[in-house]
Amino acid sequence: MASDHSSLNQTKLGLPNNDLEQQQTLEAETEDFDYSKRSQWLRAAVLGANDGLVSTASLMMGVGAVKQDIKVMILTGFAGLVAGACSMAIGEFVSVYSQLDIEVAQMKRDNGRNNGRHRDEEEEDEKEKESLPNPIHAAAASALAFSVGALVPLLAASFIREYKVRLGVVLGAVSFALVVFGWLGAVLGKAPTLRSCVRVLVGGWVAMAITFGLTKLIGSSGL
Repeated sequence: MASDHSSLNQTKLGLPNNDLEQQQTLEAETEDFDYSKRSQWLRAAVLGANDGLVSTASLMMGVGAVKQDIKVMILTGFAGLVAGACSMAIGEFVSVYSQLDIEVAQMKRDNGRNNGRHRDEEEEDEKEKESLPNPIHAAAASALAFSVGALVPLLAASFIREYKVRLGVVLGAVSFALVVFGWLGAVLGKAPTLRSCVRVLVGGWVAMAITFGLTKLIGSSGL
């Protein structure tokens, strides 16, 4: 009788621990799932904006190395914005559509092998179909993110006539935006903020410096 009471007490004492462990496991799985879903749109948004910022600023700095006219610089930046946004949208659309085709084909193969399934499994399949990536949404998000990044150097250079001041303002605005994008990506992705900011900032500087230097070299050689 005493042994029965002892085992009963152990069972009662063990239940809260088991419940706590299950809850912690569930929270960990939920957290991992949230970060996995977050990384999908985070990659398209932050990288798209960073690409728009760096590529458009590099184009404008490259043209500014050989042409001091503000109109030429603005038109070059605008052309880079439109071309880059279209390129990002088309590339993302093709990539996500290919991924969608692969996942749909895999689901069809799984359904063919698992005929006569339970209702719960069918409902789970419906949820999986709803969670499949949308190519149009991905393309629009990439184009929008690229355009937002590209607007930074365009707006910075639009109202400054003085050539050297204009280049300095563009460089300063782009540098600030690079730090913001690096910080935002690190915070949302739970990564080290300082390392991310420095990496993004230095990468943008290198891209602008190479474009400026090579364009200046080719322009001065008379080609």
